[in-house]
Amino acid sequence: MNAVAQVCAAVSAVVCIGVFPLEAFLIDRPWVQKLLAIEPHGIPNVHLWAFCIGARNALAGVGTLIGLWMVNFGDEAVGTTVVVVGLIYMLLAALFMGIADLLGFWLPRGGSVRGTITASLLPAVALLALVA
Repeated sequence: MNAVAQVCAAVSAVVCIGVFPLEAFLIDRPWVQKLLAIEPHGIPNVHLWAFCIGARNALAGVGTLIGLWMVNFGDEAVGTTVVVVGLIYMLLAALFMGIADLLGFWLPRGGSVRGTITASLLPAVALLALVA
């Protein structure tokens, strides 16, 4: 696995892990809502889902970091498979955020564009670097 793919995968993983406490525990804070581009209305009703999504993202991040460790210090083929699975999850999760926006589930509508692009860019670059 080349350096570009590894760096992009590692940064994506760290971001997923870092966003977890925001989604899981701090979602009711105005600065977090602004950062994540979400409306404050109804936060108590979606806190459970925000916690679960944050936890899933953190697990994907941890799994990707474990895969990177395996690439460099263990079985490279198995580690690459683990990293690819983590990257595909991160990319698809980001794209589904955009789909939710297109379906009108994001308020305000169009509010996910920045997050969708930001969250999908590094996993996409890493996957492209793997096949290049």
